[in-house]
Amino acid sequence: MKRTLEAICTGTTRPFNGAELSAFVKRPRKGLVQFLEDGLAPDEQADRKNHGGPDMAVHLYPLAHHHFWREQIGDIGLLNEPGAFGSNLAVNDLTENDVHIGDRFQIGTALLEVSQPRKPCWKIEHRFSQHCNSKGMVAKIVKTARCGWYFRVLEVGEATAGDVLERVETGHETWTIARTSFALHAGKGTSEDYFELAALEGLSVKERARAASRLD
Repeated sequence: MKRTLEAICTGTTRPFNGAELSAFVKRPRKGLVQFLEDGLAPDEQADRKNHGGPDMAVHLYPLAHHHFWREQIGDIGLLNEPGAFGSNLAVNDLTENDVHIGDRFQIGTALLEVSQPRKPCWKIEHRFSQHCNSKGMVAKIVKTARCGWYFRVLEVGEATAGDVLERVETGHETWTIARTSFALHAGKGTSEDYFELAALEGLSVKERARAASRLD
């Protein structure tokens, strides 16, 4: 599986919701970008408790979903931006049904591993609220598993827009990002699912703990 990387996006911490700071707004970068263990350099996260760190170092939100959102909220200009959903990587023709927990991808000289689906938060609706009626976007992401996913960086390196994102190793084929998101974020898993996810090698520590809590 090979896909062209349309953009690499990064952001800096700035006022986002009144006095609250966020680096949710991501802009495309030109030239080589470093992929480090904690994420791209430079790329910031204001809320380090819920964002960033090795298990959530790099975020990809499928560009294919921008077409879905145009049908839902209108053809607003924000949807022309590759980092509109606070994501780092923009790729066409690759979605949550194509990618599994533990898949490994080569991009430039960096090696990435899929670690978890993205759990959407209020910041998506807040950013889009300046352009449209965004109420219900987060709920729809959870319901449809149009969530995107996170990578951890196994081997640091560099890449640039136009490079190839190539899957070099397939992880847990029964656990696509979509299925994982439905189970963990939409609560549509079974006891057997949560037992398996709690021990799933490659799934992030936080999401394994979430699965284990469903067993309590």
